[in-house]
Amino acid sequence: MSDVRVIIQRDSERDERVVATGTTAAELFAGERTIVAARVAGELKDLAYEVKDGETVEPVEISSEDGLNILRHSTAHVMAQAVQELFPEAKLGIGPPVRDGFYYDFDVARPFTPDDLKTIEKKMQEIQKRGQKFARRVVSDEAAREELADEPYKLELIGIKGSASTDDGANVEVGAGELTIYDNLDAKTGELCWKDLCRGPHLPTTRNIPAFKLMRNAAAYWRGSEKNPMLQRIYGTAWPSKEELKAHLDFLAEAEKRDHRKLGNELDLFSVPDEIGSGLAVFHPRGGIIRRTMEDYSRRRHEEEGYEFVYSPHATKGALFEKSGHLDWYAEGMYPPMQLDGGTDYYLKPMNCPMHNLIFDARGRSYRELPLRLFEFGTVYRYEKSGVVHGLTRARGFTQDDAHIYCTREQMADELDRTLTFVLNLLRDYGLTDFYLELSTKDPEKFVGSDEVWEEATSVLQQVAEKQGLPLTPDPGGAAFYGPKISVQARDAIGRTWQMSTIQLDFNLPERFNLEYTAPDGSRQRPVMIHRALFGSIERFFAVLLEHYAGAMPPWLAPVQAVGIPIGDGHVEYLQEFAAEAKKKGLRVEVDASSDRMQKKIRNHQKLKVPFMIIVGDEDMAAGTVSFRYRDGSQENGVPRDEALAKLAKVVEDRVQV
Repeated sequence: MSDVRVIIQRDSERDERVVATGTTAAELFAGERTIVAARVAGELKDLAYEVKDGETVEPVEISSEDGLNILRHSTAHVMAQAVQELFPEAKLGIGPPVRDGFYYDFDVARPFTPDDLKTIEKKMQEIQKRGQKFARRVVSDEAAREELADEPYKLELIGIKGSASTDDGANVEVGAGELTIYDNLDAKTGELCWKDLCRGPHLPTTRNIPAFKLMRNAAAYWRGSEKNPMLQRIYGTAWPSKEELKAHLDFLAEAEKRDHRKLGNELDLFSVPDEIGSGLAVFHPRGGIIRRTMEDYSRRRHEEEGYEFVYSPHATKGALFEKSGHLDWYAEGMYPPMQLDGGTDYYLKPMNCPMHNLIFDARGRSYRELPLRLFEFGTVYRYEKSGVVHGLTRARGFTQDDAHIYCTREQMADELDRTLTFVLNLLRDYGLTDFYLELSTKDPEKFVGSDEVWEEATSVLQQVAEKQGLPLTPDPGGAAFYGPKISVQARDAIGRTWQMSTIQLDFNLPERFNLEYTAPDGSRQRPVMIHRALFGSIERFFAVLLEHYAGAMPPWLAPVQAVGIPIGDGHVEYLQEFAAEAKKKGLRVEVDASSDRMQKKIRNHQKLKVPFMIIVGDEDMAAGTVSFRYRDGSQENGVPRDEALAKLAKVVEDRVQV
């Protein structure tokens, strides 16, 4: 038997080893129980893969991103096996790994119930304990069709081999190369227990699945298209240890408490009425106060930064979006046209930028006007599929705090630097402080403009991002069709990451709109355009802050900053005078003069997460004082009225949390 030379690569360390022909990746890493797969020439392989001469082999740890995906996809197979053992008529859809877990789609006669999920999970535990082996087998298209003749959705996937999409998870089943089936084999007899069309790789055996739990089920269209049948989707999660699973479940419980949809209802902030439609929210008076305060502060800061406010209509002729390129690249995200004026197509706008270009082009522009910073709270409409609409964070109608900056090439780097600094500082004012940046570069299949222009734009953005001293993460292919972008990613109070502001550099739309300014030498020059959304959308930012603060908004944003609680009816008028003085100072102070007992009033306003309660009894009235009660239940007694008002005003002015 001849030998083969392989290189084992661990981060920066390389270890050359001579092994016998037929040696598997599992044998290379014998005894290393946390290694679940190998990467060879950039491709993930099962540990059963036999290494070849000259190959570089990297171990894949179960806790790495690839390792977690392999763990979760293997668990999805176990779930699908359990479903078909319990519901033999179930037809298999797709079961990809997703963030923090996995799902699998099934065509079944009726929706799964919570009791079904408990039964399926119990069956999965049985399969896991059997230690079935995941065995890869290469098959021809014809053989795969014959083996999977009773699985119509798998037959469809075989037909799209080589063009499967990552969007619907089909690529986990059929990649660009050969077709493979994974057999689940009995650990003792080698007998076939179950099989599935799959690209792989997988864990060696089901015993390598340390911890999992089924979470919920939902309806989902096959491959995400409303034209296709509705399937039943079961979601689950899987982790490298029971401790990590418990930590994740605890995290989900905390996230559920903070869910903005739940808080929006409990705190009477907003709703999404069925009569209006999915993804189209209305703000109630209390939510309206928060939103208006957010907008007012943002307006003031923009004015200080030299932005000018503009307004544009909600609908426009389709020709404008043909000119901008949106109908070529973004039509699926737009509402269908309305035919007016003798057959002219009008669209609800999905973006504000084309209209801002028309404002720039409304008259001649001089270099002396640049940089020109146009800002709008512009409401836009995007047709999101019903399955992805989620409260305020993924809506169909929302308001962007949208700015477009027009500058010269010479001004470009400084303007980008200034814009990013402004964005980060303003986000900090709202209480977000933990950031990293993401640089999205050209999608080679979806872009306009020359490669040279894209390279220049990307280089400038990278230099600007690096100046902030924040971690910078690449996002290959994630840019919009007209230019690369920097995204500000913010972590909230429980560590979740939210994409906040985006700054996009654009040489292409000024070209398409033939935008020009007069240079110092009298020549006509093309401006550079910077797209910038600070909140992203006001609705989404509202939701992020609501979840970040768990509904307990800092006093400057709270709908009611303080509520007066009289100990008895005789103290109401005194508190009303205090509230009137507070309102003159711009503070939002109310008095609870209801017939409820004092303790019930306190509980009611605790539930509404009011920052301060101002409690007054006989002693306070006699001394001209009030008592402060804080959110944590602590109390400060005998505070003179003027000091109490000054304290409230100071906390609001400083935008601190209490």
